[in-house]
Amino acid sequence: MLSHAEENYLKAIYHLSQADKSDVSTNAIAEVLNTKPASVSDMIKKLSDKGFVNYQKYKGVNVSVKGRKEALQIIRKHRLWEVFLVDKLQFNWDEVHDIAEQLEHIKSHILTQKLDKFLGYPRIDPHGDPIPDERGEIVIGKKVPLSEIEEGKTVLVTGVEDSDSEFLAHLDKIKIALGTKILVQEKSAFDGSMQIELSNQQSIFISKQVADNLLVTE
Repeated sequence: MLSHAEENYLKAIYHLSQADKSDVSTNAIAEVLNTKPASVSDMIKKLSDKGFVNYQKYKGVNVSVKGRKEALQIIRKHRLWEVFLVDKLQFNWDEVHDIAEQLEHIKSHILTQKLDKFLGYPRIDPHGDPIPDERGEIVIGKKVPLSEIEEGKTVLVTGVEDSDSEFLAHLDKIKIALGTKILVQEKSAFDGSMQIELSNQQSIFISKQVADNLLVTE
């Protein structure tokens, strides 16, 4: 069983390796975790001895198959807890990361399973990041503009094309955020505007400009 610190290191190595698609340097890990390279080296040795990382001197470190599986389970718990905090406890999306950082270290596998079921098996967290499934697999659906979705289909908001503050403020006003479920009820052939139903069953009208700038996943 890994300690909290070991889990944090493993998750950081996984994220860094995914971002750069290469082995990770001790300096990069030290910067992310705000610690000293010497401390990183000590932790890498511990993780290597346990079989969670592969390390080659002067080349860097990466997660092993065992380490990748463990890292994805930590990430899975983190993102499920973020969904819970936002959807069930009404936290704002920008308030949940630090709390989920604490909750992700709970070891109970059955709790994670029940949490996933309770939340309706969400595929993305409140920030639009995919949630690994129980097997550690990540399914990243293709993001398309809402304006391309046909009538009668339900989709998840997974991003925005335009991150202009006025546009984001408009989305907040009409209660649309990352992770919002949208049912396309009607599309206007005249101007591309839409009548949609949100997760809370509220039906609203949006312009084609808004629909073009909302990225969704089926």
